[in-house]
Amino acid sequence: MSAADPVLRCNDRVTLRAPQPSDAHALAKHANDREIWINLRDRMPHPYSLADANEWLRSIQHEDPRVTFMIDLDGEAIGGIGLVLGSDIERCSAEVGYWVGAEHWGYGIATAAVSRICRYAFEDLDVLRVFATPIAWNPASARVLEKAGFQLEGTMRSACIKDGKVMNMLLYAKVRE
Repeated sequence: MSAADPVLRCNDRVTLRAPQPSDAHALAKHANDREIWINLRDRMPHPYSLADANEWLRSIQHEDPRVTFMIDLDGEAIGGIGLVLGSDIERCSAEVGYWVGAEHWGYGIATAAVSRICRYAFEDLDVLRVFATPIAWNPASARVLEKAGFQLEGTMRSACIKDGKVMNMLLYAKVRE
């Protein structure tokens, strides 16, 4: 983590911070879960090993600007959240992706993290629109987005293949005020 990396406080217990090499064990512990993998892009391997965690941590250590964060609960990395900044005519947009370890589901952590990273995107990265595309079989992610102020813009039919199934994806977005 460099001095330039922001630490984004979500609430008294949750922060978004730059990933660190010391997060590898917590990452491997929380990410090695089929219930998490089934709702993420295939670039997240399953099973998820310590070697996968270390490789990923190396790959994002020099981001500028910082767009990938660990979701930290009381000093432990329990999930991840990040932005993919748009380019060319979509340079005003960013896609958000996130996950939280299953033992921490249902406590509002993902909603707090999504809300905070949107504020960062709007205020610090000059993004006008943040969007997400959860797989339609994941209503929990849709609820997170709705609680964070996102609006459903539509259904993208037959938009992805996950676990060998062709699935619809939902398009949610939040626009800077």
